[in-house]
Amino acid sequence: MEIWKDLGIVALRIATLFPLLLCVTLFMGRRSVGKLPVFDFLIILALGSVVGADIANPQIKHLPTAFAIVMIGLLQKLVAALSIRYRTFGRWTTFEPVVVIQDGKIMEENLRKQKYSVDTILQMLREKDIFNISAVTLAVLESNGRLSVLKNPSKTPVTPELLQLPPGEPDVAYPVILEGKFEQEAMAKLHVQQDWLANRLQEQGVFPEDVFLATLDGKRKLTITRYQENIELSPLRH
Repeated sequence: MEIWKDLGIVALRIATLFPLLLCVTLFMGRRSVGKLPVFDFLIILALGSVVGADIANPQIKHLPTAFAIVMIGLLQKLVAALSIRYRTFGRWTTFEPVVVIQDGKIMEENLRKQKYSVDTILQMLREKDIFNISAVTLAVLESNGRLSVLKNPSKTPVTPELLQLPPGEPDVAYPVILEGKFEQEAMAKLHVQQDWLANRLQEQGVFPEDVFLATLDGKRKLTITRYQENIELSPLRH
């Protein structure tokens, strides 16, 4: 009877701890999950903890550990099946997709809610061989922390070799204003004076302190994202 009591305690712990782990992980944000779905991340974390404790502590009984592993596996299968069958339940156990760039503009409010910095988003774009934010029609931060990007059709690359043309200059844009402050290092690289940049902003009726992000490419094309721009977002659901 004692062993059945121990197994019952293990099952109760799993049933109570996983909702707590899920809530804490959702609170921490998708950056803590990496490239795994939230619940799968918790499953792997729990399995590693259970197996590690059993290996490191000879006093822990083997049978409850094996039972816990089986129960965790069954729980994962159950949650996966419920997520497929009931979309609402699936949304409860993961993050919703979030638009972070639309029509070359960074969604500053969405970025802050997700605890992502501009530098992180720009790095994720560079990992997709995109060095100019104006080339992005839509960028979505997925539930697993990955960035899905839809390029502007006019920016879709056609190789010079295909058109039998000489190669052109790379399309790279540098942040020259970030959160209302001039980026002197980038401006020096582009040989741009602060007065010239301020005049370009003034021509568009924009003050530097109103700019969340401004980028400038080698052809002197300035792309500006203001704080809390009223841009109609594309409807995206998990």
